[in-house]
Amino acid sequence: MGNNLTRTLQKIEHAGMDPISGAVRRGLEKESLRIDAAGVISQHPHPEALGAALSHRYITTDYSEALLEFITPIFDKVPALLEFLSRLHQFTYQNIGEEKLWVNSMPCILHGEDSIPIARYGNSNAGRMKTVYRTGLAHRYGRLMQTISGIHFNFSLSDDFWRPYREVKNSTLPLRDFKSEQYLGLMRNFYRHDWTIPYLFGASPAVCPTFLEGRSHHLQKLGNASYHLPHATSLRLSGLGYQSEAQEAVHMSLNSLAEYTESLVRATTEPYPPYQGIGVKVDGEYRQLNDSLLQIENEYYASMRPKRVALSGERPSHSLQEHGVEYIELRSLDLNPFLPIGIDEHEIRFLDLMMLACLLEPSPPLSEDDFARLRDTQTRVAEFGRDPGLTITSGMGHECPVSRCGLELIEWLEPLAAYMDQHGDAGYCQSLSHYRIAFEDPDNTPSAKVLQQMKEHNNTFFTFAMAQAESHENYFKNYPLDPGEDTLLRREAANSHQSARQAEQDDTMDFESFLDNYFKQ
Repeated sequence: MGNNLTRTLQKIEHAGMDPISGAVRRGLEKESLRIDAAGVISQHPHPEALGAALSHRYITTDYSEALLEFITPIFDKVPALLEFLSRLHQFTYQNIGEEKLWVNSMPCILHGEDSIPIARYGNSNAGRMKTVYRTGLAHRYGRLMQTISGIHFNFSLSDDFWRPYREVKNSTLPLRDFKSEQYLGLMRNFYRHDWTIPYLFGASPAVCPTFLEGRSHHLQKLGNASYHLPHATSLRLSGLGYQSEAQEAVHMSLNSLAEYTESLVRATTEPYPPYQGIGVKVDGEYRQLNDSLLQIENEYYASMRPKRVALSGERPSHSLQEHGVEYIELRSLDLNPFLPIGIDEHEIRFLDLMMLACLLEPSPPLSEDDFARLRDTQTRVAEFGRDPGLTITSGMGHECPVSRCGLELIEWLEPLAAYMDQHGDAGYCQSLSHYRIAFEDPDNTPSAKVLQQMKEHNNTFFTFAMAQAESHENYFKNYPLDPGEDTLLRREAANSHQSARQAEQDDTMDFESFLDNYFKQ
């Protein structure tokens, strides 16, 4: 594969294209649970000072009232992206009183399902729909799974890249269709290599016992108050994590946009018998939005999704069908508890390289059996990735130990890293060197470091995680927000409350008609 990548880069240079680095666009969505002083999931509503979760552009909630979600704008410079996410954390810490942010992907102390408050978004139809959707998730999967946190990395390239690249590829497709075809090719190749994500970035090898209550599992006891797998990298991506057995039975093809959207439409429109048994509206209360396999498209728990920003009230599948793929969302990143905002520049630059290399390489179709094999590889790395005896089928197509597969991947990315350093922002070769040592010695992975640090806290996941949460709290409280930036975020919070109130005033139909209208698209 390496020769293909080098040849493609040579074609790009010979065509006189602008450097790729200037066209890369990135955004982040980062989740964090709010916790009280005892390390228990917060029972307080979303803080009013943070704005209205329905309409704030940057600070909202995910599944639970206690699960904050930070959303950055799109940036073409990595430092600016990280700085913006850091400012959102600073502002949050100024406005959550004595509470803290949990810094791990696997949750804090929970006291059963009822201790996990479902997020509320007001009385507008749009707000009610978001809450009913989450109520449906509770009935389908339980609330415990919904407390798992992660980071989503959104990647795209500007048309300044796509127009000349279409000429390099000798394509006559309309630009919209060319971009969609290429983005799906990127995704197919990324799935061939996505075992590297839990290995390099997995940081959840252990859990608190309260997460396991009432669940069957194969984790091993560690100390008196934790469970783990000795060679795990990301329990978040294991069978205990953010998974759905029901969804695994449905194949969402990435071989064409038409196949993907058709699969998505079927999954969101055809009744699914186990969910029919839940009921949609029972005794006047909605239990879920509908009884399809997916209530809405966002319920699809894939490692990656092709995305487009939909218009207000527009279904994502319809938006993709009509306008094509706009960006790729990578959803399999753990929070790194050693980093104040859970991610750093090395990680983003490595992800840039992975995305670009997967785009620039030829990308054969993937069958349903191929996907099943790749999912199995990712799961094995998530549960046993640091086991020296583990062998996998690499993205290069042959069986080898994880360390060797990883070093081959680093070698594959080196020409691209050199190109990016030469023609744009520096730091890509440095990023590869940073992760090379994790393949050379698994003790350098975040998951290994979590277990190492837990030893200093009596092998207790909770004690380790609380110490990290307190460290990050001190970091942000000692790093005050610039007054001008504070004013801008306060203004955004005030505007979001006004927008949420306006949404309630503007509703002209009852909720049932609103849902019927939405699902008719």
